[in-house]
Amino acid sequence: MTDRRPKTLAELEAAGYRTRAVKDELRANLLRKLASGEPLFPGVQGYQDSVVPQIVNAILARHDFILLGLRGQAKSRILRQLVLLLDEEIPILAGSEVNDDPFAPISKYGRQLIEEHGGATPIEWIARDRRYVEKLATPDVTIADMIGDVDPIKAARGGHILADELTIHYGLLPRANRGIFAINELPDLAGKIQVGLFNILQEGDVQVKGYPIRLVLDVLMVFTANPEDYTARGKIITPLKDRIGAEIRTHYPEEIEIGREITRQEAWVTREGTRVEVPEFLDETVERVAFLARNDKRIDQRSGVSQRMPITMLETVVSNAERRALRHGESVVVPRIADLYAALPAITGKIELEYEGELHGADKIARELIQQSASQTFDVRAGGADVEDIVAYFETGGALQVSEEAASAACVRGFETVPGLLALVENVGLAPAAASDGMRTSACELVLEALVAQKRISRSSSGYVRAPHQGPPKGKGYQGFDPMGGLKL
Repeated sequence: MTDRRPKTLAELEAAGYRTRAVKDELRANLLRKLASGEPLFPGVQGYQDSVVPQIVNAILARHDFILLGLRGQAKSRILRQLVLLLDEEIPILAGSEVNDDPFAPISKYGRQLIEEHGGATPIEWIARDRRYVEKLATPDVTIADMIGDVDPIKAARGGHILADELTIHYGLLPRANRGIFAINELPDLAGKIQVGLFNILQEGDVQVKGYPIRLVLDVLMVFTANPEDYTARGKIITPLKDRIGAEIRTHYPEEIEIGREITRQEAWVTREGTRVEVPEFLDETVERVAFLARNDKRIDQRSGVSQRMPITMLETVVSNAERRALRHGESVVVPRIADLYAALPAITGKIELEYEGELHGADKIARELIQQSASQTFDVRAGGADVEDIVAYFETGGALQVSEEAASAACVRGFETVPGLLALVENVGLAPAAASDGMRTSACELVLEALVAQKRISRSSSGYVRAPHQGPPKGKGYQGFDPMGGLKL
């Protein structure tokens, strides 16, 4: 296919191309998307009525903005998707490090190129992905990283004196000219660097090694920050904060269903060459663990409980089920409630504890969260179901030993010994009557775990399993609840 794009400055002028400021470009493309009903931030869930309208307002007002929120709230993803609001490509002067506008270059290189070649000045087209520059703020970031520094090698090779603008190696901000410049964790940036950012954006003046340069940059500045950072590690200087047009607060999912959508969207559940079936009540239980953790006083809520926790939990749960299915030669991988305990590292590694929590320990808190979550899921899905026959079986001396590593078919045979258990899970829709043994096993474990959490029965760790020929792998035993002995974990 013939490339019909203008290749010289004269051709660009003849084509009638007009340069737009980047904020005008973003605004125009946003208005077009709003009019056509196109999704603005694909894959970002739960912000349609809160965060997204505020971002839209900021862009329409041509404001720089900051996303303020705890970890794991899709702040970086949103900033990176702003690229979708840029034109697919724009022309720059060929070889320019700062995306020089062919009609108004800001660098000495660009001005000299036009002086030398006139209408024959070569034009290069760059895709919108190249117009997004992101930097993670750390205390060791320097002005040279952000704005630039004199490069002695450039001076030597070009025969320039060090005071010549052509000897400058441009930093990240000038290279983001005519694009988007994003800084993550802004408060971590040293105060003097924040001053430099403010000065170059507000006044267009900056000094590199004492050499004054005026760079009139065309850039949208966007930032992220954690509220805890304002007091724990750093702060945003007042002049820069005043320059930011909008402060937009993000948040965790406010409903279980939204959280489930995010987790299923992000979690790596589909395994190559393996059929995986995750029961709906199981991924709901996983999500409830995160919701409960976000309201637990033993957990530091200033630090937050990232959405990455249920994502990694679900991935670990599936992996544990995958390992068990491989051992027994099962063709379908179906995670169980017991697999949630294999995901304890995905919980304990993502929560910060308060003093009271430290006394209990992260492992115990994580186990309690799993039990509470199973109980809530059971109540939502089967609240009011008759479990008296099941409880009576254990209260009259019945017991059940279930191996966490046992095959699904073996588990179902064991659950058949508990009156009403399989009938309950089928009748209340936790597992349809025609469901696989894996689904029925998972549903039965949900019922039993919920009864343990409600102290209707008790559970203890045991080295025994139901079938003697299976040997003594790690298992769990259910029995009647002993109010004097309490709940055994």
